[in-house]
Amino acid sequence: MSKSLVSVKSHSKRFAKKKTLLLLTMVLPGAIWLILLRYLPMFGIVMAFKNYKIYTKAPSLFNNIMHSDWAGLKNFKFIFATSDSWVMIRNTIGYNALWIILGLIISVTFAIMLSEITNKFVAKTYQTLMFFPYFLSWVVASYFVLAFLDPTRGLLVHLQEKWGMEVINWYNDPKQWPVILTIASLWKSLGYSTVLYLAAITGIDASQYEAASIDGASKWQQIKYVTIPHLRPMILILFIMNVGKIFNADFGLFWNVPMNSGPLFPTTQVIDTYVYRALMTTNNPGMSTAAGLLQNLIGFICLMGANTIVRKVDEDSSLF
Repeated sequence: MSKSLVSVKSHSKRFAKKKTLLLLTMVLPGAIWLILLRYLPMFGIVMAFKNYKIYTKAPSLFNNIMHSDWAGLKNFKFIFATSDSWVMIRNTIGYNALWIILGLIISVTFAIMLSEITNKFVAKTYQTLMFFPYFLSWVVASYFVLAFLDPTRGLLVHLQEKWGMEVINWYNDPKQWPVILTIASLWKSLGYSTVLYLAAITGIDASQYEAASIDGASKWQQIKYVTIPHLRPMILILFIMNVGKIFNADFGLFWNVPMNSGPLFPTTQVIDTYVYRALMTTNNPGMSTAAGLLQNLIGFICLMGANTIVRKVDEDSSLF
């Protein structure tokens, strides 16, 4: 082997190592964030199995955990021991299942509609208006809802009075709130998922639509046989991820939008709000830790199950 060839190979190895080092340096901040905020706090899972107490002599988290009495599975029982257990579990799973289905159908529909708009300015305007609510906190969104439903100054209340209809006290009537919460959730989250599907549609090769048009395919047939098949991987991936969160509720939505109204608990009480109220009452972080661990464990099982089913149907569209 000539010296020049050896020199080229040596230089290539040095370049590869330098490139790898640069890439690792770019990943380092994210890795540090992941370790500090995701992996190190996992030590706190042990709180779910302890009767957490604060020791005033040395009130550090580590010392409190180490000296707290072992409680076993006692902290997990409070989720199922109350008469509201069925209500909060039903609401959590029911709302999430409904919103997964509606979010999928409506966001895909809107993405396809936006992709058909030829005027770029109009399309960008619609995208911005749809995406804007995603950046609002539920505290702000709750006051938007209050502007419509306020018992004294709400827009809907004034319209009901003007049209001679029966005035509904919205914050004391739980029957109306499944619809209200569904509208609020979709209004806030729809723009984000729509943009994801729209990005996937943008990546479809335009020649496929041209070929379909030449073959005589109508616009609906192009959507059915070109657009939707290309969206299937994105749809299935988002579906798997959403199924993994089916046992977790959006605390901000269920706590702020109903204004923590007691009469609405039959339709607004979910696991997250119940655990928070229990924590404020009992001042036992072990219970909230147990609830969070249980939610994530069930979510992991659901995610793995959904991914397994998708992998059997379409292996290329599975998450892993």
